[in-house]
Amino acid sequence: MSIKEKYGLTDDGVRNVKLGALWTAVSNIAVFAGVGILFLAMGAFADHLTSGAPLPDIAPYALGLAAFVVALFVTEYLAYYYQYGVIYKESGRQRIGLAERLRKLPLSFFGRRDLADLTETIMGDVKTIEHAYSHVLPELYGAYIMLGVAAVGLIAFDWRLAIAALWSAPVALALLFASRRFLSPLMRATRMKNLAVSDDIQEALECVREVRATNQEERYLDGIRAHIDEAEAQTVKGELATGICVNGAQIVLRLGIATTVLAGAAFVLEGTCGFMTLFCFLLVVSRIYAPFDQCLMLIAELFAAKTASARMRSFYDEPLANGGETYAPQGRDVVFDDVSFSYGDGEQVLSHVGFTAREGEVTALVGPSGSGKSTCARLAARLWDATSGRVSVGGVDVATVDPEVLLRDFSVVFQDVLLFDDTVMGNIRLGRRDATDEEVLAAARAANCDGFVSRMPQGYETMIGENGARLSGGERQRISIARALLKGAPIVLLDEATASLDVENETEVQQALSRLLAGKTVIVIAHRMRTVANADKVVVLESGRVAEQGAPACLMEQGGLFARMVRLQQESSQWAL
Repeated sequence: MSIKEKYGLTDDGVRNVKLGALWTAVSNIAVFAGVGILFLAMGAFADHLTSGAPLPDIAPYALGLAAFVVALFVTEYLAYYYQYGVIYKESGRQRIGLAERLRKLPLSFFGRRDLADLTETIMGDVKTIEHAYSHVLPELYGAYIMLGVAAVGLIAFDWRLAIAALWSAPVALALLFASRRFLSPLMRATRMKNLAVSDDIQEALECVREVRATNQEERYLDGIRAHIDEAEAQTVKGELATGICVNGAQIVLRLGIATTVLAGAAFVLEGTCGFMTLFCFLLVVSRIYAPFDQCLMLIAELFAAKTASARMRSFYDEPLANGGETYAPQGRDVVFDDVSFSYGDGEQVLSHVGFTAREGEVTALVGPSGSGKSTCARLAARLWDATSGRVSVGGVDVATVDPEVLLRDFSVVFQDVLLFDDTVMGNIRLGRRDATDEEVLAAARAANCDGFVSRMPQGYETMIGENGARLSGGERQRISIARALLKGAPIVLLDEATASLDVENETEVQQALSRLLAGKTVIVIAHRMRTVANADKVVVLESGRVAEQGAPACLMEQGGLFARMVRLQQESSQWAL
């Protein structure tokens, strides 16, 4: 597997890692030039002292050292630049690439993956890989190159001392890489424990009201503490194992110095090796071991990076919701033709569903909870893809159209509105980013937003807080409808937008909806039967199948499931304390 595949790098990232390794190696090799100059100078002075040779001219050596300093500065600068300067941009490209990939994945992917897991991959795993290819890979590959060059030079001097000096580096690396077999499972287990803690914290923030309302704080916190303790224990276990392996490899690495000294001393005593040669070997060996020593300390991160990269690659292994950019429907009728849908685990949600939502009409989807109403709406907009059968808009199979192109024809108003920590104006403009202020204000007025916005400190420029925290449910819903009005899409998916509103807000929202729905193809997911009284068509779903369909009055006369649901809701409306 290539570096690009192992660490999820772009082509620029691979190039920069290679350049970082190259200049790191050149920088390390440049140090040998200084050692060589020092060796030559000491040899010349030793000859002067021992044999009475003329005192050597120090100018060449001084110039050589000056050139060495300049070369070392340049190579160190280039090594630093390619290790840390340009390569950090790679993490930005990786995050953008992941975001683009996520944008094109079907909604079913997000149903299978935990939100904390996705967040950890985008933030934590990318950071882990970033550290590996900025701190570890260039140093490691640079050390490999330097070792090869140094080995050639040392063997040329004295092959016996070269073996005594260099044997420990490959042995230490081999031992450490062999330990990956049991270190990798420990790293995966540590991540899963930490992910469980992240899940707990996220759940606690989302459910804090429910936890407090049920007086479950202590029990809930006890569960979080237990997961934190488990994560801490697993982290200690992983760090201990990693420390033992790394320190063991470093001990083996340093044995090379000992064998160099022992073998060199023996050769000097035999007279088969000069003292200056031994001295030179010791200088070179100390320099060879320095980058390897650093690599061994960081190489555990390289193992973690491979695990993180595997999780990143799982995003790219997911099939995309692809489709053509050309989309020319004949009208806007939405047709379900023998459509079935099941989740990845095989759970059947829809089975042979067939109905038509005609342009200019309101088609209501009703049925018990879990009957498949929301699934039908998602299939219509290709948020999911049907397992079998065909969903078409104006005769065009939605599975053949790029989802982003298809969604230009859809406005969606959910019961649970999602707003951003932005101004009122900014939230409405999400419906159409190129809309003018006048068009945004017109949509806001049509959605009956003027009344509550006029009471805000800065009007339409007022920040509304995260998910509209400073607004009521009805106000959030009207901003959502204004957004849909501004988009002006010919097909509207409406998920019971008034179900949780009080009477006054419901009236305001219904007036806004009447403007939104005029002349559109409308699919309404209904829970209140009175909501669908004026619908043109009702499709009743039960256990993922179409139980009955037709005009509301006709279905009431048939006395089937729809009539039963209407009767039960009428009875429940008369209940009182």
